[in-house]
Amino acid sequence: MTFPTAPLILASASPRRRELLGQLGVPFRIEVAAVAENEARDHNPRELVAENAALKADAVAAIHPEAWVLGADTTVFVDEQVLNKPRDLEEAKSMLWALSGRSHSVFTGLALRHSEGRVRIDRGVESRVYFRTLTDAIIEHYLSLVHTLDKAGGYAIQEHGELMVERHEGSLSNIIGLPLDETKQILTEVGLCS
Repeated sequence: MTFPTAPLILASASPRRRELLGQLGVPFRIEVAAVAENEARDHNPRELVAENAALKADAVAAIHPEAWVLGADTTVFVDEQVLNKPRDLEEAKSMLWALSGRSHSVFTGLALRHSEGRVRIDRGVESRVYFRTLTDAIIEHYLSLVHTLDKAGGYAIQEHGELMVERHEGSLSNIIGLPLDETKQILTEVGLCS
């Protein structure tokens, strides 16, 4: 069942997700979900992002049952620990040191909802990022250039990423915060994208 004329709402405050979704050429509006996300560091990262994406999408879909609602959540995972958004610069530095000279996973959960149509689509994406070996000077320079407190893992690959990142595998847009291929696929399935 498709409802291509129903509006699309992005249930996210992330400017990066807004920019990425805009690249698909599908009209949408933003409505931030008023929910408390699960940020447990010892949680399974795939389950964590899936739960948070669904939480956001379900909350906004309950208010707008006639609309398509897209929720997404992204986190970084290394050493069996979830690295969400750092609380302060000291925690951002600590995260960057934890990622230095090694690889880590970036997980994003996607949840598309249409309450009236009883449509629930959930997907998950993983990418790998390989960091250079960092120094105090590199970390300080990076933090002077990039506001990292709203970014999982304390970094943004699209903002001076060359200082930190050696290479990546998988979806770059996933690492930024919204995997475009998978997002386009689910929007196409319901008739919102072609």
